[in-house]
Amino acid sequence: MELNHQSWVFICGLIGNAISFMVFLSPMPTFYQIYKKKTTEGFQAIPYITALFSSTLWIYYAIFVKDSTFIITINSFGCVIESIYLAIFLIYSSKKSRLSTIKVLLLLNVFGFGAIVLSTLYLTKGDKRVSVIGWFNLILNICVFASPLGSLRRVVKTKSVEFMPFSLSFFLTLNAVMWFFYGLLRNDYYIALPNTLGFLFGIIQMVMYMIYRKNKNVVVLEEPLKLQELNNNNNNNNGHVIDVVKLNTMVPSEPNHVAVNVTLIDEDTNGNKQEENNDHHDHINKNMASNCNV
Repeated sequence: MELNHQSWVFICGLIGNAISFMVFLSPMPTFYQIYKKKTTEGFQAIPYITALFSSTLWIYYAIFVKDSTFIITINSFGCVIESIYLAIFLIYSSKKSRLSTIKVLLLLNVFGFGAIVLSTLYLTKGDKRVSVIGWFNLILNICVFASPLGSLRRVVKTKSVEFMPFSLSFFLTLNAVMWFFYGLLRNDYYIALPNTLGFLFGIIQMVMYMIYRKNKNVVVLEEPLKLQELNNNNNNNNGHVIDVVKLNTMVPSEPNHVAVNVTLIDEDTNGNKQEENNDHHDHINKNMASNCNV
């Protein structure tokens, strides 16, 4: 049975909704950790504020475009889930971070979105209104799709893909492909064009992953001679020697959390051993913007 044009539009929209749904849910482990630890640990709210703004803008666009059920459904879900993420962030963030997040929310999602709505409602009509709203969405999506350039630069500099998961890059690329064909089949270039860029950046990310995936993570010690100096000082002055230095790289609970446990076993002249544990936690904040809207 040969599928007609409308059937292909439906299939692309359905698959695009399904993938976008999963991408919207991808930050859940991060926010579960925030809830569990009762702290945002330096995470930033900007990606979620931007995603919320993008979802509301796409819903506003879809109101004036015929047969936009798929755009409305996925972005309505996006508004709900991003609002939940931001509510959790505001509850457990520091006072300073909470105030800055509220300021950005008001500036972008209230005053910014409000200005777009009022200007397009009273200054434009018909196809002109759709065109203006479409251009707002197109520019915003291009900015969001271009945001992983920071991650690519970090990959090249560190020669490590630790903070660029292949699975996420793959699904974001597949998501961009589905929405590109959805927009192309509907002759809606405000949807198709930015997803072309999303597809290209996704391919680049996966190629970079294949190039650097075999590189092992390297722990760089800024002062590597300290343990040796401590050993020499103890040996010369106190009659103690460092018997064992145990470096244990623990499996982190989050992809941006590295924990190193150092155990020093100190042996005195009588052969008695004492252990001293030092826990060093290095939090590296990595934000990989992900666009799961159309």
